[in-house]
Amino acid sequence: MTIQQLKYAAEAILFAAGEAVDIKDIASALEQDTKTMTSIMNELVDDYSGRGIKIIRVDSAYQMCTQSDYFDYIKKLYQAPKRKVLSTTLLETLAIIAYRQPVTKGQIEEIRGVSADHAVNKLVEYNLVDEVGRLDAPGKPILFGTTDEFLRYFGFKALDNMPELPKIGEQMKLEIQQELDFIKN
Repeated sequence: MTIQQLKYAAEAILFAAGEAVDIKDIASALEQDTKTMTSIMNELVDDYSGRGIKIIRVDSAYQMCTQSDYFDYIKKLYQAPKRKVLSTTLLETLAIIAYRQPVTKGQIEEIRGVSADHAVNKLVEYNLVDEVGRLDAPGKPILFGTTDEFLRYFGFKALDNMPELPKIGEQMKLEIQQELDFIKN
């Protein structure tokens, strides 16, 4: 490896680590001796001076971090409230949970006709749904329901404030209810 390639590789290691990495570990990963890597790391420290990020030495380790001069900008980014992006899949899954709660992943999958793992996990991550219990059935599947964050996100004071489902033909409504009853049993 050339000196430049070693620098690039060391940069990649520090970036991926996200914390201080001992010079021995860097040298070992790059199959170099510690004296050579210390010299290269010191050059990297100089290369990064005056930029938005820097490499610092902490005892016998090196770490990539941000320049303190830019802390206020970083702080603004992370203090800004972020609106969760809900894809069609997430919205469909959330609607099923909201109107049919408590409901299991299996019941959601039966209604949607596809796996609900990713969608439910994402909704739990967004704190829009949560585990509300277990179904008294073999395997004790998890029951999901909406959270207070769901109400805040959509501007509802309570679940009773959600819009009613559109009126559908009585026969279709009966068939859907029969399917849902069958799924629950």
